[in-house]
Amino acid sequence: MKVYIRQYAAGAAKANEFAVIIDVFRAFTVACYLFDQGAERIIAAREIETAHRLKKQHPGAVLIGERHAQKLPGFDFGNSPTEIQNIDFSGRLVIHTTHSGTRALTAAENASMVITGSFVNCGAIIDYIKQTAPTELSLVCSGHEGREPALEDILCAEYIRDTLTAASRGFENIRKTLKSSNTAKRFFDPADTASPATDFDLCLALDRFPFIIQRQTAGTDWCELKRVDL
Repeated sequence: MKVYIRQYAAGAAKANEFAVIIDVFRAFTVACYLFDQGAERIIAAREIETAHRLKKQHPGAVLIGERHAQKLPGFDFGNSPTEIQNIDFSGRLVIHTTHSGTRALTAAENASMVITGSFVNCGAIIDYIKQTAPTELSLVCSGHEGREPALEDILCAEYIRDTLTAASRGFENIRKTLKSSNTAKRFFDPADTASPATDFDLCLALDRFPFIIQRQTAGTDWCELKRVDL
């Protein structure tokens, strides 16, 4: 298996065969919590305008999203696992748009198999890759706002790659490294109410969920996601 670590939406567009689109802080962590709390479907939207258009088509849908880590005006929730962790989404359709994760996800047009990536379902991701045994695997780091490296995404990609080759580093070292990273600073800033400290721990709850999230149908600027239990 050839394994490539790629960056941003441009890297997602280069992915062939099997792609894991990674966004640890926080898009695809949030998606896992949404499915665990009963969401029936998630539609990932590339742009804010896309999300509003889809909401008109599905008036009962829940709108979740952010830009610059801030909840979007008129949306039901921001992109925070803390904010949604006690909400019952049973049977609901969620429309989700974020600065980098959902954009990278919708850019992976050339890959035949696309799943999301985060630490909270990392073990299931690794098991599924082993079961599928692709000849080419792209681990795509969504990055900070889709334009700067995000250490959490890179370390998640490396953790998946190294575990597949039986050379994985200890996860506690990853946690310690990330706690002092630039992209985690906002979680420990009391003035940043959109990024509570509890988000850090919820995003790094390794292997909390035994399922993957797989891309299903897709349009030009959106794609539908499905929970697949292993």
